[in-house]
Amino acid sequence: MQQSPQRGWNRREFLSATALVALALGVPAAAVSLTSLESEDAPTDRQRFVMKDVSQLVIPRSATPGGGDVGAGDFAILALAHGLDGSRSLLKDAAAYARFARNDGSIRHVAWLEKELDTRAGGDFLKAPAGQRLAALKALDAEAFASRESESPWKAIKGLILTGYYTSEVGGSQELRYEPVPGRFDPDLPLTPDFRAISNDWTAVDFG
Repeated sequence: MQQSPQRGWNRREFLSATALVALALGVPAAAVSLTSLESEDAPTDRQRFVMKDVSQLVIPRSATPGGGDVGAGDFAILALAHGLDGSRSLLKDAAAYARFARNDGSIRHVAWLEKELDTRAGGDFLKAPAGQRLAALKALDAEAFASRESESPWKAIKGLILTGYYTSEVGGSQELRYEPVPGRFDPDLPLTPDFRAISNDWTAVDFG
């Protein structure tokens, strides 16, 4: 049975996402949570559900919750609105995404993704079977990362979904391993099948 789009912003999910965005932006969480998004960036209920589903497809539930479970989609929505990781930079081929352009010329990534996935699914992406949704996203991902020169908005979206997940409590302390007091330096350690990278030594996020 298909799930219906969630209604409105859940306060707990919203505050969790804003806290992570605030950390990444280097500003107090209150400054983000109290900042109203511009109307062109405020997501519809359906767009939030698309982002949640996509986050879950990017990082599926396993022994730990998936990307959609921890609110990585909401994180990405807020991060994109605030231009995290250069996501509000102008694209060289802006004309290709003109219908999704903000007043400043940057791209409304979430609106673009919603339309792109609906097109690839041949209708309503959210109503498509799970296998078809995954296939559509895999095809989009393959095209976006086929070359370093690609300006596909999907690159920024995926990067921020990963950032949101691995800076969440689940991603940072369950999927990865958190060591508040690292031990001595060992240059050569055995790599076992159950080895998990240490989150406080994780270098995939650049806050500089």
